[in-house]
Parts: sequence; structure tokens; C-alpha cells
Amino acid sequence: MILGHIGARKGSKGVPGKNFRTLCGKPLIDWSLDQLFANARVGAVVVSTDDPAIHAHAVARGALDIGLRPAELATDTAPKWGVWQYALAASEPLCGPVSAFLDLDCTSPLRIPEDIDGALDRFEAEAPDMVMPDMVMSVCEARKNPYFNLVEPDATGALHVSKPLPGGVWARQDAPVVYEHVGVVYVVAPAYLRQAKTIYEGRVVPFVLPSERCHDIDTPYDFRLVEFLLTEQLTAGVRKV
Repeated sequence: MILGHIGARKGSKGVPGKNFRTLCGKPLIDWSLDQLFANARVGAVVVSTDDPAIHAHAVARGALDIGLRPAELATDTAPKWGVWQYALAASEPLCGPVSAFLDLDCTSPLRIPEDIDGALDRFEAEAPDMVMPDMVMSVCEARKNPYFNLVEPDATGALHVSKPLPGGVWARQDAPVVYEHVGVVYVVAPAYLRQAKTIYEGRVVPFVLPSERCHDIDTPYDFRLVEFLLTEQLTAGVRKV
């Protein structure tokens, strides 16, 4: 039984009320919520929030009613991992044992349905002949590379490549591949989620996505950019949901 989860905290310093703000005709959260409800592999959906309006909206649409998240999980510094652990623990008494915990970031609405199925396939593909991952995490190739064009100052203020290699790297294509962690989709083994204290304790494997679907909304500029790109998707007929 796959449990689909969305975390939607009420507070946001960058874009106040962003998770319930209208984007291309519907609340931001609904771009993710619609995808979970439309996916036949998802057995139940839950929204973890401290916002009564978002909670009521999600439950009215068919999400599990786990109440509002605890205050300690509704702060700027509350870890995603703790929110996930709480949501899983609160949901299983309502939906039964969970075989995979599927999380969609509310602020990454450019994903398409194939991204969700691709991550689920990646989670299941390595069993039984290979070691099954504890977690599949969406990534995209980093726009800047610490072996080539990311620099940092030393004690004197002089700049150096962040991760120097012997002989140096003089062309970006020769640098080791580096990924950006993006919040498009995660699939987590419930047993791992219950016992681990942080994301990277176990075997976390990448699910690589094109960078044009990996924009996250943190600022008003991000909101305008994502609105433009989402409009392009809708116009081109890329979106099914």
C-alpha cells in the first residue's frame, strides 16, 4: 500500500501563504494533490500541515484526517524527516500497513505524472536481485559544479575551486557528475523512515530528472518563473493533471 504524502506548512517568509496561493487557476497544493489522487498505484493520501484551511481542504478532497501537525514540526527549522515520520505514524492506524511512503513537495508543481511513476519504478526495480534502496530521491544535474566552477575564499580572501582535484579540471564535461537534491518526488521504505534519524543514513539512490521540471518555489521570483513554465506545460499539452 503506497501512501502519498504532501507537507504544507502554513508559514512562509519568502512567499506568504504560498502553499494555498492560486497558481494557474488553482491552489498550489492542488497541483500535487491532484497527481496523488489520479495515480492508481497510490492507496491513500495524507497532507501534513499546521494550517486549518489546508487541512480542511485536503480532507474534503479525500485525504486522511490526521489532524494538524504538532507545533514543533511547524517551525522554519523543523526537519522534513521528522514531518515524514509523524505523517507515517499518524496515517497507518487509518490506512493500514504502508509498503512505500511517497512524498511530493508542494512547492515543486512542474512534475508530470511520469515522474511519480518513474520514481516508484526505480524504488521497486532493484529487488530481488539487487539491494533494494532505502530511499529514491529526485535530483537533477547541478547547474554549477564544485570541481569546476564553484569557488570559495580561503583565509586570505583568495578564491579557489571548492573541490580541487589533482591536475585541476579545465572543462565542465570532465568534472565528476554532481546532482542537485530537488523536491519533485521521494519514495521511502517505511522501515527505514521509522528507524533512521536523517535522510542519508541508508542507501539513498538518485532518480534523475530534467532541470526544467525541478524548479522549487521559495521566493516571489520563483513563483513567477514556475507560473510561466507551468503555463508553457499546459499550453503544450504536457500536463495530464
